[in-house]
Amino acid sequence: MTRLTREEAKKRIEELRKEIHYHNYRYYVLNDPVISDAEYDALMRELRELEAQFPDLITPDSPTQRVGAPPQEEFKTRRHAIPMMSLEDARNEDELREFDQRIKRMLGLSPSAKIEYVVEPKYDGASLEVTYENGVLVAAATRGDGVTGEDVTANARTIRPIPLRLLSLNGVPIPRVLDVRGEVLMKKADFEALNREREARGETLFANPRNAAAGSLRQLDPNITAQRKLDFIAWGIGRVEGLTFQTHTQVLDTLEKLGFKTSYPRRICKGIDEVIEYYRDLEEKRDDFAYELDGIVVKVNDLALWERLGTTARSPRYAIAGKFKPREKTTRLLDVVHQVGRTGIITPVAVLEPVEVGGVTVSRATLHNYEEVERKDIRIGDWVLIYRAGDVIPEVVKPIKDRRTGDEKPIVPPTQCPVCQGPVVKEGAYLKCINLACPAQLKGALKHMASRHALDIEGLGEKISNLLVETGLVKDPADLFYLKKEDLLRLPGFAEKSAQNLLDQIDRARKIPLSRFLMALGIPGVGSHMARVLARHFETLEELMKASEEVLLRIEGIGPETARSIVAFFREPHNLRIIEKMKKAGVTLLSEKVKVPVSSPFAGKTVVFTGALQSMSREEAQKLVESLGGRAASSVSRKTDFVVVGENPGSKYRKALELGIRILNEEEFLSMVKQATSTDRV
Repeated sequence: MTRLTREEAKKRIEELRKEIHYHNYRYYVLNDPVISDAEYDALMRELRELEAQFPDLITPDSPTQRVGAPPQEEFKTRRHAIPMMSLEDARNEDELREFDQRIKRMLGLSPSAKIEYVVEPKYDGASLEVTYENGVLVAAATRGDGVTGEDVTANARTIRPIPLRLLSLNGVPIPRVLDVRGEVLMKKADFEALNREREARGETLFANPRNAAAGSLRQLDPNITAQRKLDFIAWGIGRVEGLTFQTHTQVLDTLEKLGFKTSYPRRICKGIDEVIEYYRDLEEKRDDFAYELDGIVVKVNDLALWERLGTTARSPRYAIAGKFKPREKTTRLLDVVHQVGRTGIITPVAVLEPVEVGGVTVSRATLHNYEEVERKDIRIGDWVLIYRAGDVIPEVVKPIKDRRTGDEKPIVPPTQCPVCQGPVVKEGAYLKCINLACPAQLKGALKHMASRHALDIEGLGEKISNLLVETGLVKDPADLFYLKKEDLLRLPGFAEKSAQNLLDQIDRARKIPLSRFLMALGIPGVGSHMARVLARHFETLEELMKASEEVLLRIEGIGPETARSIVAFFREPHNLRIIEKMKKAGVTLLSEKVKVPVSSPFAGKTVVFTGALQSMSREEAQKLVESLGGRAASSVSRKTDFVVVGENPGSKYRKALELGIRILNEEEFLSMVKQATSTDRV
């Protein structure tokens, strides 16, 4: 190879990268290569040789950087600029029609009006957001809890259908910032091949393609991710600067021009009848697809209507997932075991003669509760119909009574807890162990309490939680805060340093934000998002504990079931005793309530930012607006009150001018902040 000067090499490297990116797109996205493998290999070889000569010219978006990276010790977290919400489910055609009617009511349309929808296959994979700045992949994060995910950037770089650098097909401009959302998938054939390899090595098998894709994406060693045949199909966007869209169809079409695979086959449907037709058609053909499908996704096409329809605490109102009918099989019910959950609920679990359902071998299925068992008249020894949908736990639907021989035995509910032999009471349709010292509950409660989104006690995982309970050191969750070093040193696996490290972690958790404490309590229906909602509305735990269902229902995002659950939780005397015991151990809760200045100019206003601010990051500015009673939105609409413009503003600035929305420069924005923060707080 002729020796090039640095400038010549730089120019040639840029040409090679551009050409290789294009051929990767042709091969991995379009499945339509235009050069031979040998020609492709020659391009890659030339690029590697040039980068070896000039290592300072290697960049993260180079095609040579796809395969592997040094293993990570753990995943860091990454906050989504715009939350990645989950979709509400429709289980049948009637529920899809209800969704359509609900949208029409919210928009003030007649029941006979026809909404234009975009309908796409619902792929059964792991959701991922990939972020590009000036066309270069800079970050990737899993969905996580919708607000914060795990940073899997190094792994995402190894997934070939994810562009390291955006293309510009048909002249589409490269946006300054773009968050692309999609599904990481594994083809059914690749999943089966992977499991055959694992079986030959004596390794644990993956349950299904989704499980394999999610596990591969979350490998601490990116080299392992690179070895798995993962795909990525884009279905939407988060932040975008430099492009504007009127419809969801335009979004998907543009993503294709930027180098992504998008969901196919998708269809624009005029009204719900066409949606139902697509739903039926796709369900019939689901087995013909290379990937597992578990339904369809229905979205209103007009993005202006998205703003009007808004969202609930968990889901957008302008979209829904239409789930396919679960796959069903018959098998024999051999026995029933009684399983005790973290909250004390005792669940009957059917032990089945193993049967394959949807590509997964099923040997256990839930019977839900003993009232269901009695109502369905299910007996040990019955032939039963079971179904499984996606990753949902298989369920026993009904017994096949025509196949009974007379040898079947009734399923008898336990009169004592199967774990601790403690007393059992009936609570609604469920049996519940009320012994707070029950090891089955306590082990789970400790593990949950120590988790990242709760008290975040590093080192207190399942193994240590089990050990603390089994040795009697922890008889209720509050005992955690009364542990002493001499207690821990008597346990296997603990030395001076490890014991002190755990105590330091527990001590750090004594001072905790209210939202994370609520998460730690394990209140049914209160996950990390709902815990934050409650903490923003109630200054103290005592204030929340006194709240009635009526008060809770006034908070956006809280429904009747969650309100009842919260009130019931704080009425339980044993819960109150444990909370009081924690307080006596020095647990202090930090208020997170949003306190709005009396004369805040942002109170009740919607603010959008565009361009780079000099005084703070955009995320800091958005949090500042929210702390002053405003709402930080990601897109401009007629409901926007202010658009704050920094350096190099994008299309939001032009749209604000078109709509006549008040424009603020950074100096004016900071002046308004100063005005708000100089007033007394309520």
